This record gives sequence, C-alpha cells and structure tokens, in this order.
Amino acid sequence: MPKLPRVIESFKLRSIQTIITLSFTLMTVLVVIAVSIMLYNKFTKTAEENAYLNIQQIIEQVNYHLELYVKGMQDIYEVVEQQINDTPDISSPVLREQLTTLLHTREDLVSVGLFTPEGKLVVDIPALEMRKNTMLEEQSWFESAHTRPQKLSFSPPHIQNLYKGQYKWVVSLSRMIKYKDQGTIKEGILLVDVNFRTIDELSRKVSLGKRGYAYIIDDLGNIVYHPQQQLIYAGLKYDNIEATLEYAYGSYIDKPTGEPRYITIRTVEPINWKIVGVAYPDEIVTTKKDLNQFIFWFLVVVCAAVVVLAMFVSAKISQPLRRLEKSVQSVGQGDFSTPIHVSGAHEVVQLSKRFNFMLHRIRQLMDQIIHEQEAKRKSELDVLQSQINPHFLYNTLNSVVRLAEKGKKEEIVATITSLSKFFRISLSKGKNIITLEEELEHVRHYLIIQKIRFKNKFNYAIECEQEALSCMTLKLILQPIVENAIHHGIEKMSDEGFIRIAASIKEERLVIQVSDNGLGMSRQVMEQLLSGGIRSGGSGVGVKNVNERIRLYYGKAYGLRFESDLEEGTTVTITLPVEKNDDEQQDWGIS
Repeated sequence: MPKLPRVIESFKLRSIQTIITLSFTLMTVLVVIAVSIMLYNKFTKTAEENAYLNIQQIIEQVNYHLELYVKGMQDIYEVVEQQINDTPDISSPVLREQLTTLLHTREDLVSVGLFTPEGKLVVDIPALEMRKNTMLEEQSWFESAHTRPQKLSFSPPHIQNLYKGQYKWVVSLSRMIKYKDQGTIKEGILLVDVNFRTIDELSRKVSLGKRGYAYIIDDLGNIVYHPQQQLIYAGLKYDNIEATLEYAYGSYIDKPTGEPRYITIRTVEPINWKIVGVAYPDEIVTTKKDLNQFIFWFLVVVCAAVVVLAMFVSAKISQPLRRLEKSVQSVGQGDFSTPIHVSGAHEVVQLSKRFNFMLHRIRQLMDQIIHEQEAKRKSELDVLQSQINPHFLYNTLNSVVRLAEKGKKEEIVATITSLSKFFRISLSKGKNIITLEEELEHVRHYLIIQKIRFKNKFNYAIECEQEALSCMTLKLILQPIVENAIHHGIEKMSDEGFIRIAASIKEERLVIQVSDNGLGMSRQVMEQLLSGGIRSGGSGVGVKNVNERIRLYYGKAYGLRFESDLEEGTTVTITLPVEKNDDEQQDWGIS
C-alpha cells in the first residue's frame, strides 16, 4: 500500500510511462481485435462450411443406403416377374411354392399379388382372404401401373388394405407384366408390397441437431417419409415442398418462417425420390457461440495482461528518466553536487552521462566564476583603497599649505604627525587584517587631521572595552563611515558636531558603533548608501564597499546597520565576529 501513491503520482496523464502504457495497450488491443476478427470470420466460416459439409455427407450417406435398398427391391421385383414369365401356367403349384419361398427369405417382403387390369386377383402370396370394398382401381399403385405400364412404380407409404387382418405400413411396387394362363398370354399388374420399416429406420438415423430432421418425397411431391407424421396431414406448413421439387441435387438457405434453415437435397435413383435434410444453422454451428465466448474472454485476459506488462515495461523505461528528472529538480534547486546514477537504455545512459558531464562543467564554471568574482571584488577594493592615499594626501597637504601661510606651526606639526601615522597604519605591511586597536588608532589620526582641516567644527570621542582591543578586524572600515558622518552629517551644520566611536563585545560578537549628532538622513538615503547610490565625500570608498567587504570576508550574518532620524543624527552599527590570536591569524587580503 505505501507504494500505491508513488505509482499513482508517477502515472500522470502526460508522463512518458502513461504514454508508453496507453500506446502499447491501445496498439496491442487493436492488433488483437483485428486478428481476432479475422480469425473469428475464418473459423466461423470454416465451421459453417464443415457443418454444412457434414450435413451433406449425412444426407449423401442416407441416399446411398436408400439407393442400395431400392435397388434390392427392384431386384426382388424382377426375380418375381422372371419366375412368373418362366412359368408355363400361372396356376402352377411350383410357381406358388417358389414365390412363397422367396417371401420367406426376406423379412421386409409382405406380399406378392397379380391382378388383371380389371382388378381381379390372379395370384396372392400368401394366400389370404381379400377384403371387400378395397377400391383397388383407385389405389395409387394400381393407377400408376395403368398410367405408366412399362415403368416400375413405387407408391408412397400406406397401410396395406387388400387382405383381412393385414394393417402393415408398406410401399407398393407395381407394373404391367405378361403371364401365361392355360397357354394364353395375358396382361396383368404385378404388385409387390415391401415393409416400410427399413426405409423408416434408415431415415430415423439422420441426426441434424436437436431440431433438424430429414424427410423423403417422391417425384410428384408426395410424402414418402417424415419424422413427424402429423405434419403430413397438416399440409406440412413448415416444409416448402414446391421449392424442393426444383432441385435434384443441391443445398440452399430457406426462411419460410423468418428463421433460416439449411436445406440439403439428394435424389434417390432410379425412383426419383428426394431426400430433404432440414438443419438449423444456430444449432449446427455451435462453434460460433463458443468462439464468441472464447474471443471475449481472450480479449479480456489479453488486455489485462497487456496493461500489466505495459505498466511494467514503461516503468522500467521511465524509471531512469524519473531519476534524471529528480536530479534535474535538485540542480534547479541549487544542488550541483549529486551525480546522476547512470543506468537504463542506451539513450538514457548517454543522456545521463552528458548530464553528469554538464553538471561537472557547471561546477567548474561556478567555482571559476566565484573565484573570479572574489578576485575582482578584492581587486576593486584594493584599487579603491589605493585611491584613498593620494586623494586624502592631496586634501591634507592643501590644509598644511594653508596652515603654513597662516604661520600655525603647532597645527602643522600635529597634522603631519597624524598624516604619517595614518599612512603607516594604512600600509600595515600589506596586511588587510589588523587589530581593532590599530583600526581605532587609524581613525583617530584621520579625525585629528579632519578636525584641523574643518577648524574644530566638531569634536570626537573614542571608547573601547579593553578585551575588544585585541580583536582582529578588517582594515579601513571605520574611516569611510567617519568620513561619511563628517561630510553628510556635520559639515553643513551651523552648530558644533560630535562624533562618538564605541567598541565592545556583545553575545560573542564585536560591535562597533559610530554615532554623530548631524543632520541625519531619511530611510531612502540610507538605502542609497548601502546600495552605492551615495559615495563618501573624499576617499571614494563608499559605505556600500565597507558593507560588502565585511560580508565577503565574514559572511552575510555580519555587516552594517543604520539608525537615523532627520535633525537628530545617525548611528552606524558594525557587527564583526570575535577573532583573536593575532599570531595565528591568516591574511585574508589580496596578495
């Protein structure tokens, strides 16, 4: 369960994993559907063809057996006819014995009879009493013999009603023949009744599905056999006999009631009976339904398997890319130190290697830029510091010249003495880190010179805790602030100004405050001072540069803070770390 949110999060709509999964799934499902449709059409068509071929073979087989049986009945009829022709007298006991023997050798033979064209009985085997009112002349076999005397006629199945006590279902074979009666050749109708049971058994063996069946009709459309005899008497509402008479051999789809039925027709030679097979496609083509279910569940299983496989494959493909994405996010957040794990496909490996190379190059360029910027900043500060000496020297010498013209020897001596000490501390043997005591001494000489120059327009006071004197500090951080206080705060005052410098250690920090009672400044002017918009009057080293130097050497936690009100003065607080051990202190300056 803990992995589920991660999976959901990674499975975004436009992510490469989603695109691969959906594309692979859609493509596979479409291919499977297309192949399934083709296979379905092919299999169903083959199944239908096989089913129809099977029906045709069944009907063909029944037709074959019926033809053999009909041929056997014809042979029996010809044997009986031949025996009658070979007998010199129809009343011969030998003929009767021969016909009786023949009748007993075949179970399907029911009776043999010879009748005159007028319907009078000549010979009957077996010898049974005939029924009265049989209407012999109206029976189909008798009419067929008269109508087609030279052709052997097969009657439709009927109940034999010639003899008393006989109610067998028979097919009658009849034809006009010649026989000898007391030396005279006469014509008569030979009747052979064959039990219909054999034909019925052959036809009942036909299985064409649960509802399918086969029936037999003669060449006139009369029903010879039908599995549902009631349909014979009902007029066969569902069997289109007229249509079947048009075919001697063939198959077609019939829709007499709207439901399709597959009709197969074969003709029994030589009697021209037709075997008609009736099958229902929805029963015989059961494979179609099974195939429908199989394809449906096959598609469900394939789709599920494809989705799982696609998600697995896409996850494997997109995992290195997601790792690369996280690394890029880390880089975007400023982390250039974490390398990318190189793995996955060839393209991803190459991309990861290129990205690692890019990160390495970016780190190199960043280090180079930092080094160059630090060097540039320190170089600028050195240049600015170097500008202090000639500019300040120029102003101080002008003041000395004016003092000499006025003959003020003591002030000249004090100015030159302070100027020499000022420059000595400024040089500091090339060091940029000096003690606070030296920095205070440096600014004190600066104040002496400026006080003489401005004709005692201001006074000053320097206070420092004893413990703070040995703390290390950057050189030349107080002079620009004091210079700014003189030129912007006190010089334009009508009253006497006062500058106070106080240093102490508070909360493990060295705090130096430079306060004046000058004109003060607005918040906008303070912001301009820190941004470099306003520069100190004479040295060229602005307050902004002092603040940047402190932050460059000690960090952003240290620097300058202004407090000022108009007409009330200004206080500048310098915050530095407490650094001592002057002997072990490294030189942070520019070499």
